[in-house]
Amino acid sequence: MRVLAASTTLLVLAASASGRASDTLSQATFSQASDTLSQASDTLSQGRFALTSPAFGAGRAIPRAYTCDGANVSPPLRWTAPPAGTRSFALIMDDPDAPGGTFTHWTAWNIPPQARGLERGARPPREGTTSFGRIGYGGPCPPPGPPHRYVFQLHALRAPLGLPRGAERPALEQALRGKALRRATLVGRYGR
Repeated sequence: MRVLAASTTLLVLAASASGRASDTLSQATFSQASDTLSQASDTLSQGRFALTSPAFGAGRAIPRAYTCDGANVSPPLRWTAPPAGTRSFALIMDDPDAPGGTFTHWTAWNIPPQARGLERGARPPREGTTSFGRIGYGGPCPPPGPPHRYVFQLHALRAPLGLPRGAERPALEQALRGKALRRATLVGRYGR
């Protein structure tokens, strides 16, 4: 908790040093800092299990290539060693800022326990149906306006899941119950 308090203090001091009071920080800057601190908190509270991407930093813009405005391929992802007993991974990517409620962009499961990442455009062993109504990755594609957050959640599981290819998110979430050991989160942003 000292690290989070220090990070918050540094954020306020940095804002004050640049001639702006902390209460005048833009909402986007505050939200980005909040997401980064939240991810740091998740990492600290869950040990060393962390999710990153070489394509974008936590709280930063997702490059166009990984969106519907570009090649619409999944970004490369990397993660640190999972907790002991991990037998599989499951991944969920969604947009909690979508106008109609949370929009699911990607679900994948039965990723082997020895994996420490997914390459650009990867096709995991099993993928689910997204909110686009298609199986596989569907990149960020927000309406015009402020950038949306895109949340990648990697779950370390104690057993592979018995879900068929194309399962929808509610079925995946049900299957995760009682099997998740830890979760690592990465948030990126994209706007038009």
